Amino acid sequence: MTVKTIHVSQNALSANREIAEQNRAKLDAAGVVALNLMASPGAGKTSLIERTIERLDGRVRIGMINSDTSRAAIDAERAERAGAVAVHLDTVGRCHLDAGMVRDAMACLPLRDIDLLFIENIGNLVCPASWRLGAHWNVLIASTPEGDDKPYKYPKMYNGVDALVINKTDLLPYVSFDLDNFTRGVEGLNHGLTTFPLSCRSGEGLDQWFDWMASIADRKAALAR
Repeated sequence: MTVKTIHVSQNALSANREIAEQNRAKLDAAGVVALNLMASPGAGKTSLIERTIERLDGRVRIGMINSDTSRAAIDAERAERAGAVAVHLDTVGRCHLDAGMVRDAMACLPLRDIDLLFIENIGNLVCPASWRLGAHWNVLIASTPEGDDKPYKYPKMYNGVDALVINKTDLLPYVSFDLDNFTRGVEGLNHGLTTFPLSCRSGEGLDQWFDWMASIADRKAALAR
């Protein structure tokens, strides 16, 4: 008897891609632009979302899908207080989001009342890179205290991202972070990458990020009309 081997990971990724395409179609139909925000823990995903909601209030309607490995909806509550409509996903210990989780979360959101959707992935520099969610933009948030070697140590995570945020630039005088070395590593994987050096704490560089957020939301809304 010949034993057949089934490569579960490949089958799972293939099924995930199909659901991701369905998610994208639903977002497009509703005129929503979605960003998959990825980062290591503590890089500042929620702080960036919070500042963006506050700045674009009244101009761009923002939704958030927050994920964490527990039931604690701390970050989703922060987004709601800032003015967004938010839903929390408890991944029950799983280290990344998949398209099925995002599909279920989207069903709980009033997509027709949202222009810009932030999907806050699990803080992790390994697993999220392999799983498509249906988002229009994959944005990686790095922070200066992490060190400048991350593009070299985690190339799969840094390869293929659409935009990069370098957060906590206000700490550059106090941490060991070679901005040139970091930039060379990232640009070697993504030529011409859109990059936003900024500080959520001091506000430096945030205007460029806000302008980009507003512009992509406006373009998406125009296409949906």
